[in-house]
Amino acid sequence: MDYLRTERESSFRREYVGGFWYGPHGEAADEDGASAGHGLIKTNLLGTLYPTCRGLGFRLFSSQFKLHIAEKAAFYSPDVMGCLDAPEDDSYATSPCLLAEIVSERSEWTDRHAKYHAYTSIPSLQTYLIVEQDERRVYAYEREGGEWELQELAGRGSVHISCLGRTLSLDDIYAWVL
Repeated sequence: MDYLRTERESSFRREYVGGFWYGPHGEAADEDGASAGHGLIKTNLLGTLYPTCRGLGFRLFSSQFKLHIAEKAAFYSPDVMGCLDAPEDDSYATSPCLLAEIVSERSEWTDRHAKYHAYTSIPSLQTYLIVEQDERRVYAYEREGGEWELQELAGRGSVHISCLGRTLSLDDIYAWVL
């Protein structure tokens, strides 16, 4: 696929949806919502979840590794992705059980709408977290049977990550940030 071939040569990370390539939130760090808070939140998520994932044999990826949703003709770069199965390809995974996006002002619409609809169509996905970077607030979508249930956490609290059999507190997520 041309997208994957040219992505390796690109000077910036891009996503692919329905035949179009674009920078996920812009083409440079100052355009994509990147901030110290965003970086720390991603590090906190990865660092907190890694021991559990390793113990269970899950793979945990950051945004440099792609998610391919064939039914949506899309390649995304989730901030955090947890997969039980080894990726079928060295460039992307197709069956995550956990996805997390850290929302910036620029990415908000995409994370809450386009990615929500694309991500929740994945049969293996059990948890989708939308994490605010400017306030202690997490929207946790958890698959219960065939339906998605929303738990909104603000200030304090914990969210259950069912595929990992553990909880994740807002203190874990926002350590050194807010």
